[in-house]
Amino acid sequence: MTDIARGFSLTERIIRDLGEIEELTVVPGPDGIELRLWLRPDAGRRLKERRRQLVGPKGCGLCGIDSLREAGRIAQAVEHGTCLTSEQIGTAIAALTASQVLNHWTRATHAAGLFEPDRGTMLVREDVGRRNALDKLAGALAPKGRSGCTGAVILTSRISVEMVQKTAAIGTGIVVGMSAPTALAVRTAEASGITLIGIARGNEFEIFSHPTRVGMLATEMDRAHKPRP
Repeated sequence: MTDIARGFSLTERIIRDLGEIEELTVVPGPDGIELRLWLRPDAGRRLKERRRQLVGPKGCGLCGIDSLREAGRIAQAVEHGTCLTSEQIGTAIAALTASQVLNHWTRATHAAGLFEPDRGTMLVREDVGRRNALDKLAGALAPKGRSGCTGAVILTSRISVEMVQKTAAIGTGIVVGMSAPTALAVRTAEASGITLIGIARGNEFEIFSHPTRVGMLATEMDRAHKPRP
């Protein structure tokens, strides 16, 4: 429940760490649930500077941004983290699909997961909104002190610019989406050092930026280096 409040605050740069949240309260009501945060003074000032206004119902990742400069901001640079093979990308896609408990019931939710190839684990969060699912994932990682650099963000959705920015905020160097990215998302990923992989279907996918984090299996390497007759 509180994952989204923590994650949104972190990925939207309202807070730098969880210590800037003084109090977080869950308030159930007849029309839904409110999450109320009390922030330390510095974070409160950043919230006023970083406020998002819902100015249009667009789904390109620019809705709520009140300036083009803010929309095109370059995400923080991501350090070189984990690498994936094509087989591991296929495994991650399959693991995310299998972990979507809510979607299995509703057929109406997105999911975001952190796949850690060394552990073979997948931490997953779901929501009807793709941004919310990724914010929930960020909020789930933060209290455990887990760094995103040990894994890859896997998404059921397409990748728009703010999904790249949120991936960078988590500290992950690879983001994989089942659908295509936007052009602005690709440019932002390139500038931020993020490997962006889209149109992922099993072991088949397209790499749009920083391909060096994606390795080939031994059989693929043999095939690539096999002399032509």
